[in-house]
Amino acid sequence: METNGLNNSVQEEQFNTERIEDTSVTTPEETRMQESSVEEESNAEPSIDFSDEEVSLAASASEYDLGEENEDIDSPSDNIAENIAFTEQLSGKNKAELVALFAEMLETQPVQNLRKNAEAIKVAFYKMHRAEIEANRKAFIEAGGNPEEFKSEPDGEEHKLKELFGIYRTKRNAFLKKIEDEKEKNYAEKLKIIEELKELVNSNETMNQTFNTFRELQTRWKESGAVPKSHIKDLWETYHLHVENFYNFIKINKELRDLDLKKNYEAKLALCEEAEALLLEPSVINAFHKLQKLHEQWREIGPVANEYKEQLWDRFKEASSKINKKHQEHFDNIKEEQKRNLELKTQLCEKTEELADAKRTTRKEWAASSLELIEIQKVWKTIGFAPKKENTKIYERFRAACDKFFENKKEFYLAVKTEMENNLQAKIALCVQAEAIQDSEEWKKATNELIALQKQWKEIGAVPRKQSDLVWKRFRAACDHFFNRKSQYYAGLDSKYDENLQKKRELINEINEFKAENISQGFEALKEFQRRWTEIGFVPMKEKDALYAEYRKAIDSQFAVLHGNDKERKMERFKEKISSMKSGSDKKIKSERDRLYNKIKQLEADITLWENNIGFFAKSKNAQAMIDDVNSKIAKAKEEITTLIEKINIIDAEDQN
Repeated sequence: METNGLNNSVQEEQFNTERIEDTSVTTPEETRMQESSVEEESNAEPSIDFSDEEVSLAASASEYDLGEENEDIDSPSDNIAENIAFTEQLSGKNKAELVALFAEMLETQPVQNLRKNAEAIKVAFYKMHRAEIEANRKAFIEAGGNPEEFKSEPDGEEHKLKELFGIYRTKRNAFLKKIEDEKEKNYAEKLKIIEELKELVNSNETMNQTFNTFRELQTRWKESGAVPKSHIKDLWETYHLHVENFYNFIKINKELRDLDLKKNYEAKLALCEEAEALLLEPSVINAFHKLQKLHEQWREIGPVANEYKEQLWDRFKEASSKINKKHQEHFDNIKEEQKRNLELKTQLCEKTEELADAKRTTRKEWAASSLELIEIQKVWKTIGFAPKKENTKIYERFRAACDKFFENKKEFYLAVKTEMENNLQAKIALCVQAEAIQDSEEWKKATNELIALQKQWKEIGAVPRKQSDLVWKRFRAACDHFFNRKSQYYAGLDSKYDENLQKKRELINEINEFKAENISQGFEALKEFQRRWTEIGFVPMKEKDALYAEYRKAIDSQFAVLHGNDKERKMERFKEKISSMKSGSDKKIKSERDRLYNKIKQLEADITLWENNIGFFAKSKNAQAMIDDVNSKIAKAKEEITTLIEKINIIDAEDQN
């Protein structure tokens, strides 16, 4: 969806009316400065070490995002000792050495092997980085500096590390792209093998020659590798269907068939034994991943004699179920422990928030509350991690409560100096903030910030008379400088918007005239149209909605055509499946028809139930949302019934031929 460009500019221009007017009317304000003994007490903060959690937050920045784990690239290491040894190796290195080590690893090691070590380097780096910042902050305060004025210097090594992680992500994404491309090639090769397999039953070669060709096709199938997950189910069903057809075709050569079935039996028996052996694997994680590989091998192996088929599968499935159960229990235990940790940390947050919100009027009360908060922080350090999606949130909540407590404490001690001096310092601070953004080109953000600063200015009130005019002119000059630059910027946008309008109209015409050669090419083309639309940019506000409606209509029309073609392709594949069944037993066709018919009856029963339920929903709260949801289910069920009826008609037509 296009952003509201011109509308934003109009709204932002209205902010110019918020420019503050010079006025002598002021109000009383709070004070900040204090006696030296009070200042020392107000600056005292707990000495609890939160470096580990601070490191975790710093290391989770977007610059270091490695993406979701991928089964093709991020398989877990079996050598736990190696991982521990690598982490210990890092403990003796400084930041520059860690960066150099990561750069060397990027040059010399495959990107698919770097994830765990990259994470370890990142954490080790930020432990040192945060320790240096805290040491510099402490030295700054000890030298008489104001804690609020401390700023850490830019770290060149941190910048290098972020650049290296950018290179890592680029290489990793390229590797993943290569894997996906190879899967698409493998998919095309397997489709070709299926076509050759279908032709074997029509071969004019001798039976031995035909069987040898079949063996070659099986070998090519195994060697062709993995395919995209979206194609696996249909691909394997089609392949095994034609394998079964071939075995039915060569039943006359029982010796060759029995030999192949025996070979498959032995291979699947070995897989059963390997799966059962995994029950003794110490690492449930490694056992689970190895099991997935065994399942892939199971699918690669052809059929076995009917009398062994169910027996072998039950044995393999039983071992798989036990391994999967152990895997699930492992993570369930971790989740339960993390839930308990979250509950404990939530309780500590609530206690801290109560302390932060409590009203105190004496220094004695603040000292007692500070000691209580230190004890809470000590308890926090003894509790483990919360669930991943909540861990950062609960820590930030706790830190925010602690910060709020000490901010309130600081404000209490700041209330000892005169109001006029405090107001002057506050207005000087607003001048600094306004000057910091007066050259910004983030127009909306900077405008909002300046308006907020102007509101604060009005609320602060009087300053010493001899400083009043000077500080006012300084603040107004920064505001006027920004708004004058902003007015000049938006004055030059209209011509650009008209040019964008023409480009988008041309793109809509191109979409309407587009004819896809095939479904895959069609979807890729629509993605490219959408990308180009987004890149063009803003258009005049009065044209925006109508233009976007035309664009959405053109895109939706193309998607409707592609989805229709996809349905036709699925029906053709179903016809092919039914035709192939005719060469075998008629029972399979009848069984398929009965299955479809029973599915229709079940859907009709569901529709009746849903329609009856709509009457009850009207009596409950949020009734319309539930009714809309049920109507959506009914519509989908009716659409599925139509498809099932079409399939039954195909079966009946084939049966009459």
